[in-house]
Amino acid sequence: MFKLKRSNLRIFTVLSLALLLAFSSLNLNIANANNNNVQVWLTTVDEQNLLKQQADVFFETDTTFNPLTIQVDENIQYQEMDGFGAAVSGSAAYLMNQLDETQQTVLLSDLFGEQGVNFSFVRHTIGASDFSLSSFTYNDIPQGQTDLSLEQFTIAQDQVNVIPVLQDIKGINPDVKILGTPWSAPAWMKNNEELNGGTLNPEYYQVYAEYLTKYVQSYENEGLPIYAMTVQNEPHHETSGYPSMYMSAEEQTNFIKNNLGPTFEAQAIDTKILSWDHNWNEYEYPIQVLDDPAAKSYVDGSAFHCYGGTPDKQSEVYNAHPDKGIWFTECSGGEWETAFDVNMKWNMSNVVIGSIRNWSKSVLLWNLALDENFGPINGGCTDCRGVVTIDSNTGEITKNVEYYVLGHVSKFVEPGAVRIDSNYDERIETVAFKNPDGSKVLLAHNNSESEQTFKVKTGGEGFEYTLPIGAVATFVWEGSYLINEVNAFDKMEAESFSAMSGIETETNGNVTNVGWTDNGDYIMFENVNFGDGAIQVDVSVGSASKGGSLELRIGSPTGTVIGEVMVNNTGGWHNYETVSADITSAKGINDLYVVFKGTNGIGNVDWIQFHEFTQTNLLLDSGFESGNLSSWNEWHPDNLQLAQSVDSEGPLNGNYKLVHWAPTDYQQLTSQILNVPNGTYKASVWVKSGGSQNELHLFAKGYGGEELKAVVGSDPVGTWTQYFIEDIQVTNGEIEVGIWSNSPGNNWAVFDDFELVKEYR
Repeated sequence: MFKLKRSNLRIFTVLSLALLLAFSSLNLNIANANNNNVQVWLTTVDEQNLLKQQADVFFETDTTFNPLTIQVDENIQYQEMDGFGAAVSGSAAYLMNQLDETQQTVLLSDLFGEQGVNFSFVRHTIGASDFSLSSFTYNDIPQGQTDLSLEQFTIAQDQVNVIPVLQDIKGINPDVKILGTPWSAPAWMKNNEELNGGTLNPEYYQVYAEYLTKYVQSYENEGLPIYAMTVQNEPHHETSGYPSMYMSAEEQTNFIKNNLGPTFEAQAIDTKILSWDHNWNEYEYPIQVLDDPAAKSYVDGSAFHCYGGTPDKQSEVYNAHPDKGIWFTECSGGEWETAFDVNMKWNMSNVVIGSIRNWSKSVLLWNLALDENFGPINGGCTDCRGVVTIDSNTGEITKNVEYYVLGHVSKFVEPGAVRIDSNYDERIETVAFKNPDGSKVLLAHNNSESEQTFKVKTGGEGFEYTLPIGAVATFVWEGSYLINEVNAFDKMEAESFSAMSGIETETNGNVTNVGWTDNGDYIMFENVNFGDGAIQVDVSVGSASKGGSLELRIGSPTGTVIGEVMVNNTGGWHNYETVSADITSAKGINDLYVVFKGTNGIGNVDWIQFHEFTQTNLLLDSGFESGNLSSWNEWHPDNLQLAQSVDSEGPLNGNYKLVHWAPTDYQQLTSQILNVPNGTYKASVWVKSGGSQNELHLFAKGYGGEELKAVVGSDPVGTWTQYFIEDIQVTNGEIEVGIWSNSPGNNWAVFDDFELVKEYR
């Protein structure tokens, strides 16, 4: 018989401890909270509130329901933050140095002091840029001459403005980090013998590495240690208008691995080396650099600008090389967009929240200060805006929208903080942090076209807040709170929901179920712990109608879909069948929403249970402990001898390892071909090598895409080193993974502990 709903809409909240205890999987993790107050700072796009502190709100035992809920989980942690700030360009330093002592102290204290916005990271240009008073490097000599010993090296021009300002900043905030970036090598080192445009002449790679080394050492002598350095500003942009230099990914790779990295190492310089330093849309460049093992060994990560593409491309680089960092290093506002609300929205969504949620350890904008004419300029952008504007006639300082964009994080998030988990909702965008002192910070931005009231939850405590259109709020609190966790991998009885919309519960015999379900109805379970990931769900359903589906979402009824369970006619409302579905993107603690989709009378639900994702090595005899190669395939040319064997001399683990070697020239492939479910996989192997091979790489092929390689290369690998191929998208149910050697005789390489595992997505 067709079931009619008894009521159109009902919001139900579970309050009693008895019902909470109905969860067989309930765990209570209790930590002390120092207090329950939450400090709030607000910026509204009408500019009536500009990083203005509001009345505190308070965490309370979570008894109310709001479908727009931001769940903050400090137990899921991501990257460590380095800091926030902008560039002390030559122009910015000049303007700040023109202020009288009182004005300069007030400005720098506001920018870098604890009572101000507390900037903790600055960038500066190694030599001149398009925002300098003139074009120069630290080794300028007459055209046609060279200075291979760098006897003419000098930072004298920086000692006029840039270095004094940086020293003043360090006096206010001694822990400020400095990032250096060159716009151009000295003209005599370049193919066009000019500062503007051109490329670095390979003949001078080594002397340029020594030039950059002298820069780091010279700044260190000024009391200004250089925390990190990008190899080249915007290496895919060269112009005749200002200092610039083109550098391909291949050129940067060779320069790093053969010159810059070894020179820094020989001189005991610990300044971090960052690749790329250009736009999001060409993210393949840093991947190419990092794919070279020798270059990768010297590189700490990649840097990005905002002028092309979207911040999610940072995650493409991170996923390819998760052992390397991501830094966001430049974005500028300007007269092309002057509306406060538009600038706030775009910067929050992309530069701050977007870049940090995609693994950035920093947010740095371009010029810290410019004048009322958007300068001084040196041939570049004629209408760029600084974080502040300094009137060159009066010294009056105007705080621009970028000041508040940065201030909402820099004032509260300390260097060394870690990003922690907060669910994403396109209406209220968020990013959350845990400071070294344990305090928590949540940045929230109303990205919708209407006022939004939302709940912030951590554990079993929550508070509600309302943000006007476009507004930004930073919430700060101390302590941790009661966490009522539900184990996703235990059976969850459907009637033990935390909240619901539109459904009713009913009992038939010894079964209590959720029923009277129509399109758009839902049940919600709070604080469901998916651990390291769920891969499948089983749901017990019954239906006497044409059914529909159950959308499983996290965070809200419109949140991320993690799976969909199809509901078919089972022959009766209480004739239950177990239906399964695949699950993705479910990790950590989240509110789970089961949303009914279809017409009226979709189906009854008895229980729900998820299955845990586990990583299992799919390769057979991956460590060669059988002492033979019976589980492995091999290929070599008929006219060359077999060059693979297993021996027991010095394996990484266990008793045996794989060897590629022959006394004469050889080509040897060792691999396994496996049938696997479609999905995302990672392959790896540990390698040592004597070097001098023509080709040596780990490969993955036959999976439905182009062959992927992790190149070991021809350089010696003196210690066991692991090589990875990540993000292998298997689409045809099959994959071949193995190692390929092409080598002159008497050159060896050894391998151990191959691995092929499915990655969680």
